[in-house]
Amino acid sequence: MPEHLHHIHGPNDRMCATFRRNANDQCERGRHGTTVIGDNGPAPGAPVRRRRTAADAAPLGLGRAERGVPARRGPGGSRLPERAGRRRRVHHERAVRPRRHGLEHVRAPPRGAAEVAVELRDLLRAAAVPGPFLLVGHSLGAFYARRYAQLFPGEVAGLLLLDPGHEDILDHMPAQAAELAERMRPDPARLPELTDEQRRAAREAYARLYAEWPAPVREALIDHHLASWRTSLRETENFETEVYDELRDGGPLPDVPLIVLTAGGVNPYWAKFMPEEVMRAAHDGVRALHAAIARSVPRGRQRVIDGASHQHLHVERAGEVLRAIRDLTAA
Repeated sequence: MPEHLHHIHGPNDRMCATFRRNANDQCERGRHGTTVIGDNGPAPGAPVRRRRTAADAAPLGLGRAERGVPARRGPGGSRLPERAGRRRRVHHERAVRPRRHGLEHVRAPPRGAAEVAVELRDLLRAAAVPGPFLLVGHSLGAFYARRYAQLFPGEVAGLLLLDPGHEDILDHMPAQAAELAERMRPDPARLPELTDEQRRAAREAYARLYAEWPAPVREALIDHHLASWRTSLRETENFETEVYDELRDGGPLPDVPLIVLTAGGVNPYWAKFMPEEVMRAAHDGVRALHAAIARSVPRGRQRVIDGASHQHLHVERAGEVLRAIRDLTAA
């Protein structure tokens, strides 16, 4: 897979969506009255045509499940095991598309975290999706999930953060890692188009990743990745100038149950460019940061998922994500 394609599945993933799998967005509501919402696919403003389950989600995608969980994520994708989904009876469907609710003209990235959070709230209201919500955010998506919780604490029932990014990440990283990240920072405008060889390699890698997904959905998702890979790079362009300060100055998180899932495996992108000792220190710093996030609320917990990668934790370890959602909805 081309390096810049591999890289954008790291800290550049979009908020509040955990998984994606089918062709329509969906909401599912369960016995406790909390709604699970996910955003995990095309860029904001793009037509959303995915079908989701309790923990499935796409950009502005919605999902209803046992206790309700608004979740957002970014380019990546995941699926809940079908057996688990059938056992929990969470496949009741409701399609939710931004264009149907007057939300097709959202501003292109980069955007502020508050803007994204308000957009999600507007969509939930336009679609008459009931709260409270359990927000699930992967990587960059965790910024948006936390911002939603800061702005609308009374609407949030819990938070599930999947290997989250954070505004204080550099305080927990070795200096060499921060310097390398700065040197390797891509400029979307200067990156060339993918070659045919790169496209073939990326398509093969994605096909292996999504091998268990239904073929039509898998192919549509791969096509989307290859067509919109620059978007997630643009989404992070205003982190240092806007998003980090938004979160720092946005106030505390509400007192709700929170779980941080930390990817315990080696970051393959770091492994290609960092000396082993620097990479080890960087991983230790991420674990410490995630532990601090969990301690920031009274009912926060951290779980380290051994062997899981940052880029695809939600795909490769969907069972752990589902278990965390169940634990939060039962809290």
